[in-house]
Amino acid sequence: MYLIAGLGNPGKEYETTRHNVGFMTIDCLADRLRCDVTTRKFLGFVGSGYIGGEKVILLKPQTYMNLSGESIRAAADFYKLDPDQVIVIYDDISLDVGAVRIRAKGSAGGHNGMKSIISHLGTQDYPRVRVGIGAKPDRMDLADYVLSHFTKAEMDVLKDSIKDAADAVELLITDGVQASMNKYNKVKKPAQPKEEGEGQK
Repeated sequence: MYLIAGLGNPGKEYETTRHNVGFMTIDCLADRLRCDVTTRKFLGFVGSGYIGGEKVILLKPQTYMNLSGESIRAAADFYKLDPDQVIVIYDDISLDVGAVRIRAKGSAGGHNGMKSIISHLGTQDYPRVRVGIGAKPDRMDLADYVLSHFTKAEMDVLKDSIKDAADAVELLITDGVQASMNKYNKVKKPAQPKEEGEGQK
């Protein structure tokens, strides 16, 4: 069994913000598995299905980003899961929009949601899928940037990276984290948004 947690903030106003690519990926997986992530449990919304014969629990914490660890810890404890059975999907400003990277473990890298998870799980040794949201412009505050909406051109690119992230999760479960890393961590330049200089919505 695996717990697949996508990070984000609850509420319609945050649906297409950069911080919510984890939620977007969970929604993509839920569509593939034909399940609803609507049951209120573990301080979040959950659904379940099977990937390669393995049961998976999909989780969208509703605690707001900075407290994501509370929800993930509650679910992991309930199902008696080890950290390597917890897969976290989240946004990364160090990657271009469209890029996806897999790691078997690692630090929070300044991401507050990941800091919360590491604190509550008591380890940083759990697999994660990082989805690029692009570097913060010099003129913007980081908090404002991650809560900003993707431009239309960026969303066109992001759709493919969300599918890649979902594919990476499925491969991680069926073939292991190394196989997923080998496929998705290859250095490649993601497609760039065609529109230049479009302001944040």
